[in-house]
Amino acid sequence: MITGRLPRAELPLDTIELACYLVGKTVVHDLPHARLRGRIVETEAYPVGDAAGHAFSGETRRNRSLFLRRGHAYIYFAYGSSYMLNVTSEKPAVGGGVLVRALEPLDGIELMKQSRGTSKVLDLTRGPGRLAEAMQIDARFDGVDLCAAGPLWLGTATASVAAVRCTTRIGITREVERRLRFYESGSAFVSGPTRLR
Repeated sequence: MITGRLPRAELPLDTIELACYLVGKTVVHDLPHARLRGRIVETEAYPVGDAAGHAFSGETRRNRSLFLRRGHAYIYFAYGSSYMLNVTSEKPAVGGGVLVRALEPLDGIELMKQSRGTSKVLDLTRGPGRLAEAMQIDARFDGVDLCAAGPLWLGTATASVAAVRCTTRIGITREVERRLRFYESGSAFVSGPTRLR
């Protein structure tokens, strides 16, 4: 199925709803001579007032992009090694975001293998740091409008989603019991421990 750009008007104006809605949609990075594309199979919501979210303490120079209207990229560097792709999810000046945790690779798989230094397709985009590396997403794209013309964008679904499951989030220390992680049931590309798949 051909991927079209995802119109902002179709994005739910609610962080939790958006996190669920994005499962099955695509992330596209158009390079000068190739296209990298993956189908979203796992997300995490960080809604307004969430102590685990980067917006909790208010707007700063570091998290400014998180306060843009829904549909923009908020990209940060984590663990001293990995970039993380988030989609802003609220009204302008209201901080909320959805972390894209895992993709199913669709296009540009050989380039992804080169970027990741592995031939294992299952390990290319399973986890937020891996997917950013495979998709060649870094700080240059922080604040980019993912619903507008440009090299990095959100695309429509390529196939229907059988079922979306919800569990607790992974790798956080605050508000750990909130069930704000969404994933496609049965997908081999979902990250995290088996018990949370």
